[in-house]
Amino acid sequence: MAVGSSERWYEESFSSEGFSAQRKYPNEELSRFMGRNFFSIPPEMRKQKNILEVGCGSGANLCMIAREGFNAYGIDFSPSAIGLAETMLRSYGVSANLSVQNMLNMSFSDEKFDGVVDIFSSYCLNVKDGLILIKEIHRLLKKGGVFFSYFPSKSSDAFKYHAPASMIDGDTLDGIHRETSPFFGNNYPFRFMESSDYKSLMENNGFSVKYLEKVGKTYRQGGEYFEWIALEAIKL
Repeated sequence: MAVGSSERWYEESFSSEGFSAQRKYPNEELSRFMGRNFFSIPPEMRKQKNILEVGCGSGANLCMIAREGFNAYGIDFSPSAIGLAETMLRSYGVSANLSVQNMLNMSFSDEKFDGVVDIFSSYCLNVKDGLILIKEIHRLLKKGGVFFSYFPSKSSDAFKYHAPASMIDGDTLDGIHRETSPFFGNNYPFRFMESSDYKSLMENNGFSVKYLEKVGKTYRQGGEYFEWIALEAIKL
């Protein structure tokens, strides 16, 4: 499994930096996903919908999901992150089902979830482990359940001009080692995909892609471009 170094990196980051290690507000594209798929559900029925975030970190996304009345679940391989998420949820007066777990082998029962979200988390998995995760998400989703992913795109300068980083496989760098690159210092497997390849991956593993867009951002006064894929897929 290729996540050992990322597990150490994130545990050290959350334990030493606390809430400063991650943003404190929900991802904008996740909010749009929730709006498209779940916010039309009447408030009194929302607790019937189970929504899981893999790699929940310190809980900013889960807080939004829980505050909107859904039955929220979150896993992370960092015990420190889960502790921070518990604190954040309490501060908003809401709760979620939190646990320290490996996203490649989750303990939940089959077809438990109406939605699974991955917000800039599974990129630390190489190609082989990324496929294992997609199969695991398919197992966990109910038929007709939806998966949302916010994932690094190969159009990013961090991938196109990745030296001195090395390639682990066709998608994955051994880290971000160029000092002028966004996310420099993330010294663990860091994967990027083409949107067309992500679409094919989902369609080859029991999903239908219903939403596929790109979201870009510049860094260093416009000198560096980073792009994410926003993908939404339904379990067939």
